[in-house]
Amino acid sequence: MVQRRTEYKVIPAEPRTTAQVHFADGRTFEAPKGTPLEAFIRAAALDGRAPIVAALVNGKLCELTYPVNADGDVIPISVTTSDGMRIYQRSLSFVLVVAARELFPEARIVVEHSLTLNGFYCEVRGRDPLTPQEVAQLEARMREIVEADIPIVKQRVPLAEAMEWVREQGSDDKARLLAYRQKEYLTMYTLRGVRDYFYGYMVPSTGYLRVFALQHYPPGFILRFPRRSDPTRLLPFRDSPKLAAVFQEYEEWMTVLGVEDVGGLNQVIESGRIREVILVAEALHEQRIAHIAHQIADRRGKIRLVLIAGPSSSGKTTFAKRLAVQLLTYGIRPLPIGLDDFFVDRELTPRGPDGEYDFEALEAVDLPLFNEVLLKLMDGQEVVLPRYNFRTGKRETGDTLSIGPDCVILVEGIHGLNPALVPSIPEESIYRIYVSALTQLNIDRHNRVPTTDTRLLRRIVRDAHYRGYSAQTTINRWESVRRGEERNIFPYQENADAMFNSALVYELAVLKPFAEPLLRQVEPGSLEYVEVKRLLAFLEWFLPCGPDLIPDNSILREFIGGSILRDFELPRIGREEELPCA
Repeated sequence: MVQRRTEYKVIPAEPRTTAQVHFADGRTFEAPKGTPLEAFIRAAALDGRAPIVAALVNGKLCELTYPVNADGDVIPISVTTSDGMRIYQRSLSFVLVVAARELFPEARIVVEHSLTLNGFYCEVRGRDPLTPQEVAQLEARMREIVEADIPIVKQRVPLAEAMEWVREQGSDDKARLLAYRQKEYLTMYTLRGVRDYFYGYMVPSTGYLRVFALQHYPPGFILRFPRRSDPTRLLPFRDSPKLAAVFQEYEEWMTVLGVEDVGGLNQVIESGRIREVILVAEALHEQRIAHIAHQIADRRGKIRLVLIAGPSSSGKTTFAKRLAVQLLTYGIRPLPIGLDDFFVDRELTPRGPDGEYDFEALEAVDLPLFNEVLLKLMDGQEVVLPRYNFRTGKRETGDTLSIGPDCVILVEGIHGLNPALVPSIPEESIYRIYVSALTQLNIDRHNRVPTTDTRLLRRIVRDAHYRGYSAQTTINRWESVRRGEERNIFPYQENADAMFNSALVYELAVLKPFAEPLLRQVEPGSLEYVEVKRLLAFLEWFLPCGPDLIPDNSILREFIGGSILRDFELPRIGREEELPCA
């Protein structure tokens, strides 16, 4: 039987002058080509309290001012997403800069760093610090600008024109930055006649930025904005004096190193001073670790338990081993205990909203057993430690040991700063340490380097080197990792007796040649590719630096490889011999 060929009727047609946008709920909207994406979003009248500040168009992140010239699939991006919140924060920072320019023309706003759970800490240069009354004035002017719903205009300008603008403004930070610009243009934004460069996208107009506040925080102030989990209101202010002090210390370190920003780091690399910067940065790390060990040694016999916690890729493992070495110089032998060995059997592990086992929940740990073992060890009794079998999901019998009165138990785990982990242990016996990569090096005065970006790049490099994971896999898991940090770590960071900033001023220049090839392997069109493009654009600002000068005990070696501490383990002594201590 011969199958007939299907005939299709094809007729001439005029080119369509409209573009269609398809939303995930099945609806399609049509408008003349060149219609801004914002108009389609408004026409869709999407439900939800969270402001939509951008959208994915055929998998590409676009601003709402993006002219739609072809049919496409659109996924709105709200401030509940990491990309959306970055756009919100960046746009709000621009409003702050403009309001300050209008009220205090002599002042230069510096967006210093993020204070977890609170907002961006900012200072002014060129005049005395703002008084509480002036901060209130500044917030009032920002609200006027927001209420007026003024457009934020985007323009791509030739690099030569941007350099001329920098010279006219006397912006030495941007001059250092643009000196190493590879592209022949710079994207700039204008608001109320004020022109500035910001790294990344903006909202189309100021009316999107209604949830914010300024908090006087001497010698500066805090630009507050909502959390992604609750985007329509500000959470109550929670002071973080210990965290603020760590950032202040790091700023002092940068002064010692003579590196103010990314442009300054590039100058150091180009001039050949990077060896000096690396040596001093590493010495400052060692000095801080030695200071923490000294504090523990000063309370010898009283401190029996050292708890170490911090977010992912902060270098906690290397820090713990370097601290152990420093304690050994005081004749104190730490006993490392793995919190994971105290997991409950798998079937007893709590489950998250997705139905999967939540191994990060505090209830995943057998707290009564953990506290019982700690108390017995501190009392000089012999104990049998558990060992968790991750293959079977069951606890097994581990080492039998006891310790002397001067030993300290060293525990690294995400719940180390949560008092609920060790309710049975006397507080005077505990020393808590918070470890995080608290980056202070910024692109320029108005553009921060987020601490999460530093940690993500560390993790991408480490996961590829030691675990065989692709950058796409690491990025895909990152959002879940961050949710766990915000739930289990950040709320308790001020409980720490000491904070260690594991960031190194030079590290992004070293991570760049490791990370870029891994990022370029991610297929375009994937959901993770949006993050890849952002990270690659961010890394373009840095000159690369080879790893040869990095000491083999550096925190950075935990991620790029070559750490002398990777296989360093403190021995455990069995039942026949008490763990020796001074």
